[in-house]
Formats: sequence, structure tokens, C-alpha cells
Amino acid sequence: MPVDRDTRLQEWERRAQPYLFIASLLFLASYTVRVLTPGLSPGWDAFWEALTFVSWAVFVAEYLARLAYSRDRWHFVRTRWLDLVVTVLPLLRPLRMIDLHERMQLRRAVPGLVLEARVMTYSGLAALLLGYAASLAVYHDERSAPDANIRTFGDAVWWAASTLTTTGYGDATPVTPRGRVIAVGLMFAGVALVGAVVGSFSSYLLRRFRQEGER
Repeated sequence: MPVDRDTRLQEWERRAQPYLFIASLLFLASYTVRVLTPGLSPGWDAFWEALTFVSWAVFVAEYLARLAYSRDRWHFVRTRWLDLVVTVLPLLRPLRMIDLHERMQLRRAVPGLVLEARVMTYSGLAALLLGYAASLAVYHDERSAPDANIRTFGDAVWWAASTLTTTGYGDATPVTPRGRVIAVGLMFAGVALVGAVVGSFSSYLLRRFRQEGER
């Protein structure tokens, strides 16, 4: 009896997660080294560049495998659009944590308080990783740009923190086209991620107050 395509897809996703996690760490580590250590020797520079390419190839191969396993490929692309985005732009992979968490919750019921805690944890961690990745990308483009005010990685981290929290002090702003595109994306992601954390925490407090009032 042939195995159902949906079952094969779910089994593939389950088995691929550890390897994707390792590839994500390797990609972020190699990108970090290449951005923060510009004076590498040719040999080490080639090594880290190759590691970046190999880890990215893992993302592409895994996505193509899931596409092959899917019953309706066009439906898969439309409903899993975030997977395609983070495959093309690996620095956005922290956003996939939210999608994975959502699909996990559809498969099993969890108590409300546990779900709220998980949402806060996943969203907070995704915000930290996304902010770090955005800091690297913006610093890479801005550090040598004329009239740039983001000259150090610390400046980039400060900019990412103020952008993610939608504070926007304005003392550090990207001036390059790609830096501004990253800033716009981080603004939207910041609203969603920080909003998820604040909303879940507010829901947790309201639930606790309601339980205390019923006692």
C-alpha cells in the first residue's frame, strides 16, 4: 500500500528539522564571521564563504524535497509562502519559528497558559535572532557608505533594537538602498513579533486576574 503524500511530507519535515537547525546555525555563524572579520586571509575567507553557500544549499534542497512530496505543489507554494521567503533570504529564517509553532499547535491541544508562554518564548527568540541578523546585514552595507551614521556593529545593534521596538530615535538610520529595505522589513516584523509578545503577556495577565476573581 503506497504511503500517503501528506504523511511522507510530515515525516520528512520531522526528520529534517535537526539538520535545518544545524544548517541555520552554520549559516548565521559563517555570515557573522565574514561581516565582523573583514581582514580574513584568502583561505579562511574561502572556507567561510563555502560554508555559507553549503548551508544555503541545504535550505534550498530541503524546500525542493518538501515541494516534491506535496500533493498539490501550487497549493504548497501559496500556503507555505513564508518557507519560500526564508529559503531565498536565509537571514529571515527566525520568522519560520512562528510558522512551525503555529502548525504544531494545530496538531495538539495545549492549555491556554502554556500556549501563551510558548508564543511569548517563540516570538521573543525570533525577534532577538531577527534583530541580530538585521544588525549584521545593515552593518555590512552601511559601514563604508558615505554619510552613514552606522559605523560600528554596536551602532547597528542599537538601530535594530530601536527599530524592532518601533521606538525609532533617529540617531542611527540606514542611508543605503538595501539598508533601508532591511529597515522597512524589520519595522513590519517588529510590529508583529513585539505585538505577539505583548499581546500574549496581556492575555496571560487577564487570565490570571480572572482566575483570582473567581476564587
